[in-house]
Amino acid sequence: MKPVPLIIAALVCVALYFVILDRETLVDFAARFGPDAAETAEGGEVPVEDIAAEAEPVAAEDLVHVTVRRSEAQVTENAVVLRGRTEAARQVNVSSETSGRIISDPIRAGAFVEEGTVLCEIDPGTRLTALEEAEAALDTARARLPEAEAQLAGARAQLAAAEIDANAASRLSQSGFASETQAATAEAARESALAAIQSAEAAVSQARSGIRSAEAQVTRAEEEIERLTIVAPFSGHLESDTAELGTLMQPGALCATIIQLDPIKLVGFVPEAQVDRVAVGAQAGARLASGQEVVGEVTFLSRSADERTRTFEVEITVPNPDYEIRDGQTADIMIRTEGTPAHLLPTSAMTLNDDGQLGVRVVDEDNVVQFVPVRMIRDTANGVLLAGLPEVADVITVGQEFVTEGVRVRTTYEELTQ
Repeated sequence: MKPVPLIIAALVCVALYFVILDRETLVDFAARFGPDAAETAEGGEVPVEDIAAEAEPVAAEDLVHVTVRRSEAQVTENAVVLRGRTEAARQVNVSSETSGRIISDPIRAGAFVEEGTVLCEIDPGTRLTALEEAEAALDTARARLPEAEAQLAGARAQLAAAEIDANAASRLSQSGFASETQAATAEAARESALAAIQSAEAAVSQARSGIRSAEAQVTRAEEEIERLTIVAPFSGHLESDTAELGTLMQPGALCATIIQLDPIKLVGFVPEAQVDRVAVGAQAGARLASGQEVVGEVTFLSRSADERTRTFEVEITVPNPDYEIRDGQTADIMIRTEGTPAHLLPTSAMTLNDDGQLGVRVVDEDNVVQFVPVRMIRDTANGVLLAGLPEVADVITVGQEFVTEGVRVRTTYEELTQ
């Protein structure tokens, strides 16, 4: 490779350095070779005030020329943008709780069913007979209770009579009108009456236990019969055919799958850096993959982050009376947040300082360049919305890459129509 182009490029870089970044040194160097410098070389002396007076107009003309836009902050509607999907409000696999063969005709997938609609009906078999036996056992148990209660009442009457006889025999024996044998016999009769009462009370308790046991058997038989009819737990659409006629069902076997689509949910995941900007009750909108736009309200925001993605689940409830929104569609979600003062500026106005911090360069009243850190809110078709600037700022839009902080520049204000 020839060295001449490399030397020329190096000289150009050095010249640009002095022109842009070290202009004062260049001006001082050029002043040495001017007419006044020649007269000085011949022996004359030029006063320092005259040199400064002559150099000042040249320095003013050689300031870097930049284009500035006077920007005023405007309150903009801020939003959190997410990627998510639609999800049915409820989805249930309706299963059998008992065994038997299906005796009902199937309902085809896609049909809309109301709450309580019969989806599958199972052959009762001997379950009706089991219910009749349980009811008969209950009647028998109930009939035993009055008999046991009557025995208890008789035993109590015998006890009362035995106590009277025992008291009388005891007094007569103490007075000498009756023997001790008679008194002992009366006391034994009283003890026997007490034992009869205890036996009668046990019979009553056993009769009542028999009634409760029979009632439990009846309840189990009735519940088993109720399980023969499988109904829709809520109104919705069938995602599968119901069990076919003649299918042998076992506990846990699937009868049908039903989903509820009105209302429908939009599910997304908020990054942890933006989760504090989202609140339950906030308005939200979404654009589906089909192009349809929907509006809803935030109804759930998770308080626990996903361990892998460190994001928080958010749910938005959207009305879907016509069932046009399907389960599982992709959606671009936008959740509205509080308005934020921001400046609308071109993307090219943004730059980085020596520390790699994002910001813009502005000029103050003396046309001195300053660097201001900014935070990007969102990108728009007309530019980017930036926060962090004062309410009114003179932002350099052209030439900001050729100046640094603290440099004085020559400005031209652009005419802006927003």
